[in-house]
Amino acid sequence: MVRMSAEERRESVIRAATSEFARGGYHGTSTEAIAKRVGVSQPYLFRLFPSKKAIFLAASARCMEDTIRTFAEASEGLQGEEALHAMANAYTKVIAEHPERLLMQMQTYVAVGAAEEEGDHEFGVAVRDGWMRLWDTVHLPLGADANETTVFLAFGMLINCLVAMGFPPEHRVWEGMYPSARLKGRLEK
Repeated sequence: MVRMSAEERRESVIRAATSEFARGGYHGTSTEAIAKRVGVSQPYLFRLFPSKKAIFLAASARCMEDTIRTFAEASEGLQGEEALHAMANAYTKVIAEHPERLLMQMQTYVAVGAAEEEGDHEFGVAVRDGWMRLWDTVHLPLGADANETTVFLAFGMLINCLVAMGFPPEHRVWEGMYPSARLKGRLEK
């Protein structure tokens, strides 16, 4: 049996944490569940990450970085409407194939709100920094137009909410979406 390096084990913790936090949220997920999913002890988990918050922030950051990479790769060499549709298609494919990424995003926003309410601003700072990198990633391909960037991201958040709530592809709430904003195979009419 080949032993994993600490870095490989950290990666497996981030993947497991993403799945667990996506389903249970920050407060509803135990480090015991994450450790069990990875196949390590809790003490070992805390050798890799100093706290539950650090695990959550690593999973959240990975989710954001994956989304940024998705947009950057999809829009490479494209501008304007061509970039918009390429990014929308790539993102809708990701959330259709990896729903835990969408749910992790949603849990991240909830965790920021709850932490801010409790006076803990570390969640918010990290998530807002990631959001601004996401903004910048889509802003340039969309012609560095603040309105286009806002509309694109607003549609994305609406899509996130509708998918997370489980609206079926044929539901009338999807009628106003441009075709590339629909989940391929799931939201097409």
